[in-house]
Amino acid sequence: MSDIEALLEELRSLSATSATSVHDLHALLTTVKSAAGRWADVLYEIQRSAQGLAGPRAEAALEVAFRRAEESYVELEIALSDCARARRP
Repeated sequence: MSDIEALLEELRSLSATSATSVHDLHALLTTVKSAAGRWADVLYEIQRSAQGLAGPRAEAALEVAFRRAEESYVELEIALSDCARARRP
């Protein structure tokens, strides 16, 4: 559970305010993307460990949750890449 607790602590430390510059947005997206990747990893491990322990609906739900987390990571990667281009002079 320490990975999940560390992830929650990281998310709680994020500023609740909006980014006021491209630099702020880039820093925020970098942190959020990292957290999204960690969350996808956590869900993947839970999904793997639940095989054979949970019913088929639970296993399917965990797979969907993992896929959505992975998609979120990819979308944040796209946003971060675009933000990095905007930072270039």
